[in-house]
Amino acid sequence: MRALAWFLGLVAAALAAVALFAWPAWMLLHPHFDFPFHRIADRVGMLALLLGFLALARHLGLTDRASLGYGAPRHIFIREMVIALLLGIASMLAVVGFMASLGLLEWRAGSAGAHLAKLLVASALSGFAVAFIEETFLRGAMHTAIERESGTPAAVLFTALLYAATHFFAKFHIPPEQVNAHSGIDLLVGTLHAFAQPLAIADAFLALAAVGVVLGLVRAATGNIAACIGLHAGWVWVMLVTHGLAQPRAGAALGFLLSRFDGFVGWLVLAWTLLLAVPLWRFYAARNAAAGKSRIFCRR
Repeated sequence: MRALAWFLGLVAAALAAVALFAWPAWMLLHPHFDFPFHRIADRVGMLALLLGFLALARHLGLTDRASLGYGAPRHIFIREMVIALLLGIASMLAVVGFMASLGLLEWRAGSAGAHLAKLLVASALSGFAVAFIEETFLRGAMHTAIERESGTPAAVLFTALLYAATHFFAKFHIPPEQVNAHSGIDLLVGTLHAFAQPLAIADAFLALAAVGVVLGLVRAATGNIAACIGLHAGWVWVMLVTHGLAQPRAGAALGFLLSRFDGFVGWLVLAWTLLLAVPLWRFYAARNAAAGKSRIFCRR
C-alpha cells in the first residue's frame, strides 16, 4: 500500500501547509484584499497540494495522459463526458424530485429570471471545476497508482474513502477580528473536528463514499475519467442549483433523510446511489466492451 501512503502523506502535507502558512499568507494579503481567512487558507492548501501532486506524479510515474485518466482520444473523451453529464443531471434531478415529493424542501422566493440564469451558469462552472480537479487527482492518478500495486478493488475503495473524507474539510471559519498567529492551527483543528463525532456525519459520509465507489467502478469499467467527470459535474451542478433555490423544510416528518452536514447528502442520496451503482457499472462495462469490439472490427 505504498501508493496509498504516498497520497495520504500528500494530503497530510497540504493540511500541515495550511497550519503553517495560512497566517503569513493572511498577513500578506488581507491588507490589500478582503478575503476571509478560511478562503486564503484553502488556497494555501490547494497550492501545496498541487506542488506536491506534481512531484508525486513524477515520482510514481503518473505523468502520462493514460495514468491521469485522459488516455481516450479527445473526441471520444468529450463524447463520453457529455453523455455522462446528461446522466448525472437526470439522476440527480430524480433525487431532487423525490425530496420535493416527500416534502423535504422549501423553495425560496425570487428565484427567476436573471437570478436563475446566473445561478445556473455559476453552478455549472463550479461543478466542472470541482469534477476536473477531484477526478484527475482521485480517479485519475491515485486510482492508477493503487491499481498498479494492489488491484482495482483497492483502488475503488480507497479513492472513495478519501473522496468522502475530504468533503468535511474547510468547513470551519474564523472571523477576521479573531485571526492571530495560531489561527492556521486553530483552523486545522476545527476542520478535523467533524471526525470527532462520527455518528453525526455517518449519513453524509456513507452517501459520499457510495458516490465515490460508483465513480471508481465507472473508472474501472471505462479505463479513463471522462464519464467520471461528466457524472460528477452533473451531480454537483444540480446540487448547487438546488441549494440556491431551496432549503430543507424545518420540521419535515422525514427530515432525517437529509443530512445535517449540508442539508442534501444523506440517507436518501445513499439509497439512490446504491440503486444506481450496478446499472451504471453494467452500462459502462457494456459500452466499453462494445467499443473494444468496434476497434477490433475496424482494424480487420
